[in-house]
Amino acid sequence: MPDQSAPLSPPLPDPHTRPHAFLQALFEAAVRSAQPLHGLAAALPAPPRGRTLVLGAGKAAGAMAQALEALWPADAPLSGLVVTRYGHIPPRPAGVPQRIEVIEAAHPVPDAASEVAAQRMLALVQQSRLTDDDLVLFLVSGGGSALLALPVEGLTLQDKQRINRELLASGANIAEMNCVRKHLSRIKGGRLALACAPAPVCTLAISDVPGDDPAVIASGPTVPDASTCAEALEIVRRYAIALPQAVRQGLESGALETPKPGAAAFAKNTVRLVATPWQALQAAAQAARSAGIAAHVLSDEVQGESHEVAKVHAALARTVAQRGAPFAAPCVLLSGGETTVTVHPRPAGALPGRGGRAGEFCLALAQALQGAPNIWALAADTDGMDGSENNAGAWVAPDTLDRAARAGLRVAEHLARNDSWGFFSVLDDLLVTGPTYTNVNDFRAILVR
Repeated sequence: MPDQSAPLSPPLPDPHTRPHAFLQALFEAAVRSAQPLHGLAAALPAPPRGRTLVLGAGKAAGAMAQALEALWPADAPLSGLVVTRYGHIPPRPAGVPQRIEVIEAAHPVPDAASEVAAQRMLALVQQSRLTDDDLVLFLVSGGGSALLALPVEGLTLQDKQRINRELLASGANIAEMNCVRKHLSRIKGGRLALACAPAPVCTLAISDVPGDDPAVIASGPTVPDASTCAEALEIVRRYAIALPQAVRQGLESGALETPKPGAAAFAKNTVRLVATPWQALQAAAQAARSAGIAAHVLSDEVQGESHEVAKVHAALARTVAQRGAPFAAPCVLLSGGETTVTVHPRPAGALPGRGGRAGEFCLALAQALQGAPNIWALAADTDGMDGSENNAGAWVAPDTLDRAARAGLRVAEHLARNDSWGFFSVLDDLLVTGPTYTNVNDFRAILVR
């Protein structure tokens, strides 16, 4: 588990002699800055007159629950239930008693445990008989959409799993995916907050979405939803995703509409951001500058196909290297956001590709750079898991294509199969960190010397 007690980076490796280690240190600085303990300390409200019920969902929810237990007054009532991804419960800190139950479920496709978690959470709210004197703290981070799965009437868990897989493979962006998820759920899109009324809900969020919109983070179970049934219907039509007839009719009639901004149930509720992609990128930039390397944060809201985003980054890096513009070398270019990967159709019987957004970016970046000297890159997911595999991301170096050719690997073929893991694993260029217990989404760093 990353050290939550030290938000600042230790001295960095020399970028001139150890570029891979330097880039990894920037990634670690970003992740360290997004650990829940740092942001929660400043974001927590005062204990209420009554009870405090803690609910939560996301890849960082287990770490957030432990941080909350350490920070909350020992004599103030605290209990609850949060769900996180399998393997994402951090080791328990010594001396901190457990007051919040933490359970696990599947990501990115929900499983039966995801449905049980949602059922248990709603049942806990109902059994608690909350009042105005009580407080609900909702701990949320990316991944919560899959971890809390309670399909609407007429939709089975199997339907939900299929729709999730098709959305993930379609190239739909996170806002589009979560618009659909909210309208097909009995707990997302503000519905959990309705169940908690009249108790006020304070949502404490680690953002993994471009723009930090709390209605998009984990499909916004506790915040009002401005999207509509009509928009959800248009999205499933655009990506040719089949729905059961009863569910389609529910969208067409508006029967599955979510609670909207301005609803009375949200009047006393608040949202506080605990960690964001921008903060993490700034921490990486600060670490680079401490090593004497200029750092430029391009954006924390980059979206689009990973391979297309890579082409733009490659063009910028080459211009810096060749012309000293728009930035002078040496420097590091940093960006975040959430790119997408549209999975290419495969011939019958062909094995599926392995990997995720970061790996696909690195594949396309290597192809676009064509071995340009003095450019190194690292792309990784800040939760430590890039798509379907156990690596966080991958590295690109000036000799990546030469080493690939000697190993009989062709970048174009691996891109066509969406098989970044297969490419970089042979080169031993995968970054494997294990779970980081936070999630501020894509991290990209390009070092130009």
